[in-house]
Amino acid sequence: MEDRKVYLDRHTNLLQLEEHMYPLVDVEKPNVFRNLFHYDEIPKIAFNDRIVPHSMPEEIWITDTTFRDGQQSRAPYSTKQIVDIYDYFHRLGGPNGKIRQCEFFLYSKKDRDAVYQCMEKGYKFPEITSWIRASKKDFELVKEIGMKETGILVSCSDYHIFYKLKMTRKQAMEHYLSVIRECLETGVSPRCHLEDITRSDIYGFVIPFCLELMNLMEEYQIPVKIRVCDTMGYGVNYPGAVIPRSIPGIIYGLRVHAGVPSELIEFHGHNDFYKAVSNSSTAWLYGASAVNCSLFGIGERTGNTPLEAMVFEYAQLRGTLDGMDTTVITELAEYYEKEIGYHIPSRTPFVGKNFNVTRAGIHADGLLKNEEIYNVFDTDKFLNRPPLVAVSNTSGLAGIAHWINTYFHLPEAKQVDKNSEVVAMVKTWVDQEYESGRVTVLTDEELLKVIDDACRKSGTTLTAQEE
Repeated sequence: MEDRKVYLDRHTNLLQLEEHMYPLVDVEKPNVFRNLFHYDEIPKIAFNDRIVPHSMPEEIWITDTTFRDGQQSRAPYSTKQIVDIYDYFHRLGGPNGKIRQCEFFLYSKKDRDAVYQCMEKGYKFPEITSWIRASKKDFELVKEIGMKETGILVSCSDYHIFYKLKMTRKQAMEHYLSVIRECLETGVSPRCHLEDITRSDIYGFVIPFCLELMNLMEEYQIPVKIRVCDTMGYGVNYPGAVIPRSIPGIIYGLRVHAGVPSELIEFHGHNDFYKAVSNSSTAWLYGASAVNCSLFGIGERTGNTPLEAMVFEYAQLRGTLDGMDTTVITELAEYYEKEIGYHIPSRTPFVGKNFNVTRAGIHADGLLKNEEIYNVFDTDKFLNRPPLVAVSNTSGLAGIAHWINTYFHLPEAKQVDKNSEVVAMVKTWVDQEYESGRVTVLTDEELLKVIDDACRKSGTTLTAQEE
């Protein structure tokens, strides 16, 4: 006890007593936490009510895995598509580089060509990084291209160490450290991807391993990053949940017990249990500076944390976008639909076709009176997408009026209301169509024909807003 160091914690500005050291616990049989992960039962979320404090870093940011994890679940992007999307990320991240990094595969000529072309752009952000397995052969690719940083896969659960790698914990750690040391020998900064951390022995393997990584960082004076990979989406954000499922507990353990600085901790989530976004935000709140995302959440199985979601989480947590240009998100969605041919589910937040579209008549009436009532924020300002009403049998007069005003960009003085003769005529036609069973959702083309006919019969002219 008397030899343990007393130090000032820069987050709390309180004196702290250094924790006990955590040596590697090398076990003969794998610990797969059968009490939590019984394969023929739904995984359990257990609690011990050990609460750790919030510790939001001074600066937080987003990193991207669209070109790596995002390519593991779909047809590969072409070189041109990768370069185009990289340009969009540069604009989205803004002058402060809030989209801090993009990681790339290096295995195919197409991927390497994309890396070279993105490097030629000369952007400071997003910084270009790579991803490799813990293999000296893979590392040759990194040295050849001249990367400043690379991700290295270091699986850390006994599921992976014993069943996939056929190693003991000690053998796995020694293998990982040898590859990371070689990385440091050549001056490249390693980013250690702790795969399957939410089924790992946190204090028996993860913390001892990260302590060794911090020793290497001190020896070589080169940053060693830790990526917290919730590979199966088992992580939970609930205060007092037990590790290894507790995201607050894992981030706290890395910071306090392994001594990893916040700026070197990055969270990478999967969405198997619908928790990717909440877990990513939780990682920020408890001390990780970076969250790793994929555009539109495209990734293996259920996907990764959607990048666009964390842009808006950032703004909610910090009270500012810090220069991020959110209108680029809409441009990216259009690019994926038109250039790549990727269908974005219509109800996807921020980017789906129906994200800010209402069909209910009572909601449309609210939008007509004040769009703040049923729109999450000024979507026209932040996404170049004004709120819309889809006309159906439930839209009512207010919904039709709102649709006309929005579609024709009518200035306030020229807008129609639900008492308009044109609106009444369109509503009559809509009701007749639904009674006959001929339509379910009306297209813009169908509505425009009916509106044109109603305007002619009533002598009404719809004057568009002057540009």
